Formats: sequence, C-alpha cells, structure tokens
Amino acid sequence: MADEVRIGIIGTGQIGKAHVKKWQEVPGVRIVAVCDADEAEARRVAAEYRVPQVFKNFRDLLALKDVAAVDVCLHNNLHAPVSTAAMDAGKHVYVEKPLAGSYADARRMVEAADKTGRMLHMQLSTLYSMETRAARRFVDDGHLGRVYYAKSSGYRRRGRPYVDGYGTSSFVQKSVASGGALYDMGVYHIGQILYLLDNPPVRTVSGATYQETGMYEDRRKNGKYDVEELGVGLARLEGGATFFIEEAWAIHLGGTDGSKIAGTKGGLTLGPPLLCHTTQSDLETSATFDLAAAEFRWGKCIPHADAYKHSQDHWAAALRGEVPLLPTARIGLATMLLSEGIYLSQQLGREVTPEEIAKRSVSTALKL
Repeated sequence: MADEVRIGIIGTGQIGKAHVKKWQEVPGVRIVAVCDADEAEARRVAAEYRVPQVFKNFRDLLALKDVAAVDVCLHNNLHAPVSTAAMDAGKHVYVEKPLAGSYADARRMVEAADKTGRMLHMQLSTLYSMETRAARRFVDDGHLGRVYYAKSSGYRRRGRPYVDGYGTSSFVQKSVASGGALYDMGVYHIGQILYLLDNPPVRTVSGATYQETGMYEDRRKNGKYDVEELGVGLARLEGGATFFIEEAWAIHLGGTDGSKIAGTKGGLTLGPPLLCHTTQSDLETSATFDLAAAEFRWGKCIPHADAYKHSQDHWAAALRGEVPLLPTARIGLATMLLSEGIYLSQQLGREVTPEEIAKRSVSTALKL
C-alpha cells in the first residue's frame, strides 16, 4: 500500500468528530471524504477539516476507488451492515467499539473480513495504554506464571449517558445501542483482559444486569432508557481460568480498585498505576513501575514502537504494512459473546454456554 493512507469517515456525529480530529495528528493519513445522513453537518465538518468530498449515502463513498479504508463512526446497530458492505466493496474497516449490536452481527463482520481478506480493526483504546503494554511484556516474559484468575472492572458513580447529562438518548435505547454499560464501557475493560490472556475460548458464562439507581423522571421518559446500568458476570475459560466482570454506569459505591490478573507466580493490578504483586524471599511485595522511562526507551530502541501508542496510529501503521494488526476484531467478537452471555444468563436465570449464546443470538442490525 502507498505510504499515504487515504480514508473515508462514515458518520460525523460525536464519535466521528473525535476520530476526524485525531486523524489530523496521524502522519501519512489523509481524509478524502466524509459521509453522514445529516448532510449539512457532514459539510460543516468537511469545511472545518478541509475534507474535499462529502456524501449523504455511505455507498457513494464506498464507490471511491482511491479510498483504501473507512472509519465507521455510527451507532452500534449500524456497525455490521455498513462494515460488511465496506469490506465487500474492497475497503479495510476501522470501526468504533463495540464491534456490533449483537454477537450474531459481530460474527458476520469477522466472517466478512475472513472472506474478503480485508482488515477489520475495532477501536479499543485500553490496549494502547502504557499500563497494558507493560503488562503484556510482563505476562509474555512469564513473570505471572500460569494465570488462573482475572477481573475486569469499571465504575462510574453516576455517569449514564443522556439521563445524567452526557451524550444523546441513542446510547440508552436497545433499538439503537443494543446494550448499556457492558457495551459502552465494559468492552474496554473486558477487551483489555482478553488481550492479556490471549483471548482464550469461553466455556460458560453466568451473570446478571440491573437498572436500579434513580434518575430524573423527564430524562427517563424522554430517553426511553431500557438498557442496563450495571452488568456483572462470571466466565469459565478454557485452560481453567476464571474471569469475573463488573461494569457500572451508576452505582452507590466509592469506585473500583481496578482490573486485575493473577497467576501462580504473581499478579497485576492494571490501574493506573500499574502494580505488581509477588512474593520475594518469603515476603509479600507490591511494586510500581517506571513507565515513563520504559516508554522513552521503547520509543528510541524498538522499531515502530509508536504504532502501539494509539488505536488510530496502529491502524495506519498496519495499513502501511509496518506492523501486524492486533486481533481487536476477534477480541471484540469474544467481548460480544461474554456480554450477550450475561444478558442471556439474566434472562434464563442460569449459566449458559457459548453454543447457546450463538444459537439464540439474533441480528439487531438496522436496515439500510
């Protein structure tokens, strides 16, 4: 692929604008077109960032022969139809998290990538934090031994979209977003753990969801809030590891002490700060790391280290063939399996298997 990466942006809403702004900082990337059903807003964004072409219909953007890749910045239930159409049109796809609105749709996206040979990459910012990169080195070098327990954790005291003042009501409606806290924020923490564990197969899932915290009644009514604010789960993984999940948009607790992984030789609290817990000379020890010094050294001494500092930098480097693409699509698919497994377990009142989840999963993709 040519050194200059020419991309199109599909969706110029809140997320799309953030992506466009970041692309301006990524060397060797040029946005040549934007698209949105709100054509006036697409034109405003295009004018602000000097993007030459504007479309209302995403299929017109996909017809551009000089566009190698697209960035899909739409609501969850639009990810699958637009992304698969883009891959069928020969475009590589960068998509906002979560991968889709259902496991069935996410699987269809991964299958489309396999069939077309196009690269599919999901935005998963937690993989590029210095804490995750350092933890990955620590795990790979065997300092934890055999990992047998992990926990992903994210708390907001009162941070539900729309009803607490942030974002639009689309974030809290199943018809558009499919899920709540697990899909919106849980994907970051669940995906981070799956990445550090090498995305092992899931054996069973058990869980529950809640919407219990009070809210402004006019916001409840106008927002049509019908997704979870708290999701908790327990997954048994191949190899014997146990994975506990807790994700809250709103909860009456003081906060989380962070996601964790534990093995036979040591454990990590992912923080920040990143902490290592081990035993040395029969003494229980907890230690911090000099991440700033490591980041400086890696940047100077390791080729293409900067390609792992941000999701969009990584995508551009992978498109240019400089680095292998991280498996975010398959991590995203596994995250969907776990989240939908929690929903199904809540519905059935029992533990469920991946086979049951796959069989019962139905497409929530919107028709285009």
